[in-house]
Amino acid sequence: MEGNDLKERLIELQKRIRKACQQSGREEKNVQLIAVSKNHAQSEIEFLQKEGLCIFGESRVQELQEKNEKIANINWHFIGHLQRNKVKYLMRMPECKMIESLDSWRLAKEINKRAKKNNRTIEVLVEVNISGDENKFGILPAEVRNFMQKVVKLDHLKIKGMMTIVPHLDDPEKTRTFFREMKTMQTKLNEDGFNLPELSMGMSNDFEVAIEEGATMIRIGTALFGSRQYA
Repeated sequence: MEGNDLKERLIELQKRIRKACQQSGREEKNVQLIAVSKNHAQSEIEFLQKEGLCIFGESRVQELQEKNEKIANINWHFIGHLQRNKVKYLMRMPECKMIESLDSWRLAKEINKRAKKNNRTIEVLVEVNISGDENKFGILPAEVRNFMQKVVKLDHLKIKGMMTIVPHLDDPEKTRTFFREMKTMQTKLNEDGFNLPELSMGMSNDFEVAIEEGATMIRIGTALFGSRQYA
């Protein structure tokens, strides 16, 4: 039954993504689904792999490590707040393709150091605290440009774009301003010579609005997996 439920949710999710793309004049191929598998079982991930999903997001290093040891042919994105003392574990895993939550200069330096030690370059997204929420991590919008100017000088990091987590609001339409601000920021930075193709924004409750405003990656957990299997 588990597989049937997952299949049904995946089909419904893909329909919603397709509709949001059509409504905003975008091509579906330009929106990448990141399946947020935190607190979900290996069997569910492997089922979705067979259905064609290729990128899975985790927000705890230990859980990512444990799953990575058991699941073959997988690409991970780390999407949670990353403590500097855990960076070394991610850099030892070539299956970890991107860190979406670069939120400080100290973290950038640590990632660069550990990536160099493991003879690799890691793609990153700069996490932006677009709402200015004191309870959220991320670089404040006014500081993003200066932050990126420093990070681009690090040889073993490659900035691919930005990520944000907006407030969870009952009316997803109210998140539109935040997503629009992110898109405007991306456009201006690209005009100034930064190469930032990716915007990771939108989750289960608001991804359609995010797509309409320019998201290239959406991070979906509940709408795909259902409620978490374990705490």
